[in-house]
Amino acid sequence: MRRSTINRREFLKLSSYGIAGLLFGPKMHILSAEPFPQAEKLGRVFSMVELKSRPDIDAQTVGVLYDDAVVVWQKEVVGRNPYRYKQRFVETPQGYIWASDLQPCENKVNQPVNKLPDTSLGPGMWVEVTVPWVDILLEREPISPGFKIRTEQGLPLRLYYSQILWVDQLKTDDQGQVWYRINEKYGYGDLFWAKAEAFRPLKDEDVSPINRDVEDKIVVVNVEEKIQTLSCYEGKNEVYYCRISAGKKYDPDGKFLGHSSTPSGEMSIWRKQISTHMSGGTSGAGYDLPGIGWTCLFSGDGVAIHSTFWHNNFGGELMSHGCVNASPKDAQWVFRWTNPPVNYDPGDLYSKDTDIPPTKVKVLEG
Repeated sequence: MRRSTINRREFLKLSSYGIAGLLFGPKMHILSAEPFPQAEKLGRVFSMVELKSRPDIDAQTVGVLYDDAVVVWQKEVVGRNPYRYKQRFVETPQGYIWASDLQPCENKVNQPVNKLPDTSLGPGMWVEVTVPWVDILLEREPISPGFKIRTEQGLPLRLYYSQILWVDQLKTDDQGQVWYRINEKYGYGDLFWAKAEAFRPLKDEDVSPINRDVEDKIVVVNVEEKIQTLSCYEGKNEVYYCRISAGKKYDPDGKFLGHSSTPSGEMSIWRKQISTHMSGGTSGAGYDLPGIGWTCLFSGDGVAIHSTFWHNNFGGELMSHGCVNASPKDAQWVFRWTNPPVNYDPGDLYSKDTDIPPTKVKVLEG
């Protein structure tokens, strides 16, 4: 095998894109660092992936990428992965990656605001992450289990593309850098700071209702494995369709039981939140995630339709702990279309607190 050589300047450039593992192998775990590649569409690696010489999971491995590496997303192509349901790969300048292993994202830098708007909750605004990821600095000792674990392990604390959070303070440092303070309104109460350019302030139109006056609405979710879809109906007319990932059912020993854990039957949306914090599971298989956007709770035990930024495997495979995972775009549309509508301020509403009948959610038995 011919040994690759690289000078220091080239190494630093590759490291900034998180692709040094292409040359130095899987033992060198290098996380991405800004700047990100310049392209209209990018992809963020969720965890270690192999780059293939062609869109075939059994093709030659030409490199390895690690957590949070960011690559140029050239195009999506049909390939071969007999071990999984989806057969699509993303072509990158370095090789082909199974599409489910990449978060589609952009790198849109924003102009920071000079003053926070006044709301019923005090000065503040909802913001969306519009870059592949942004590092955060905790204002105090972490409270949430996820931040505690990452802090103890010396891992970076980050927010990712499409996450939605509440900003309640801003400041400018000695170098003129504007920072936003994130206040987890519906989480554990963590406070942290991040560079303002990474966030787009949400506007009223981002949450404005779609077809508000239509009362005969129902969301139909098919959780059968190899289908995994969501449809929105107004009467008998299907007005929206998307692919989702529902819950995966395990026995106490961790064995997959072959069906969905998402509760079946006809229910109603009982609470909607622009953003929330979700956690659960065991220490070995738990989750703790802030900034989950466009949440529509429809089951009493906390099951919801919501935006998902930690996988891109929608349609065909069960993935979640019980919720209905949707892409950010699809989750936002469902949030705006379903009743009751939620105002930007405060961004949280219980259906019992309004006279508008809540939209029904029918989950077909998987």
